[in-house]
Amino acid sequence: MSYSIGVVAETKEAAKAAIAAKFDADVVAHQPVHARDRAAVLANVDAALSLLADDDSKDVSVSVNGYVSWQTPEPQDVVPLTSVGITAGVGYVARKAVE
Repeated sequence: MSYSIGVVAETKEAAKAAIAAKFDADVVAHQPVHARDRAAVLANVDAALSLLADDDSKDVSVSVNGYVSWQTPEPQDVVPLTSVGITAGVGYVARKAVE
């Protein structure tokens, strides 16, 4: 099962919180098997964000996509996973002007 989500936030910490909330609401809620790779996804995001220099003049964009797969019929919470992919892209984007 695969997913692709993204957020934009004012700070790195806000981006981490936003991607965690979106992962839970948009991915785990619809594909419960992804509760199993949640910690790895969020650790990947954290590692990528830690590489960015600080820039308080811009917003932080985070995009995450990935998948898990299996080959046997057990319930998703215990089925042996046979492949996993996790990708996180992070960067700064121009902050939108307040209207």
